[in-house]
Amino acid sequence: MTETTTTVPEIPGYKAGTWVLDPAHSEVTFSLRHMMISKVRGVFGLKSATIEAPENPLEAKVSATVDVASINTNDENRDNHLRSADFFDVAQFPTIEFVSTGVRYQDGDFLVDGDLTIHGVTKPVTFELEFGGFGTDPYGNYKAGATATGVINREDFGLTWNAALETGGVLVGKDVTITLDLQGSLQA
Repeated sequence: MTETTTTVPEIPGYKAGTWVLDPAHSEVTFSLRHMMISKVRGVFGLKSATIEAPENPLEAKVSATVDVASINTNDENRDNHLRSADFFDVAQFPTIEFVSTGVRYQDGDFLVDGDLTIHGVTKPVTFELEFGGFGTDPYGNYKAGATATGVINREDFGLTWNAALETGGVLVGKDVTITLDLQGSLQA
């Protein structure tokens, strides 16, 4: 049975305020099936992310922007194909955007619901959030770390290019696992 609650457990080190992304210590990765037998992994560069964190974490608001042209799968030809009109069409859709619509605490997990816009298409998604912790860096900045993970169907966002295989099946899987490893700084 799924149980959503408005009672949040204590989060050691949690502080209310505005948190801004530290891009040097954050990344967005993804993985999906290739030829139905293995996985391809890649990374995007984060342009920006902000978390408005009130006293009650369930009232937090998150927004993030990803630079699509920064895609890196360790294969330049594939990356260029992914940037083309066959996939992301970077010339027309240079960013991926996420804006939260709510935060839930359900069955012992924090879930962040929001609207994800890829390739000009906006769909609701949910990311499971895992807090990494909080601490002060050597320069006096108060930092937070978290990982958010979710799965989307790329075809829901208009990313439908594919190729049939002689052995059956297709070249590119539909389900994409997205993982955001984030570190942010509390703004003074």
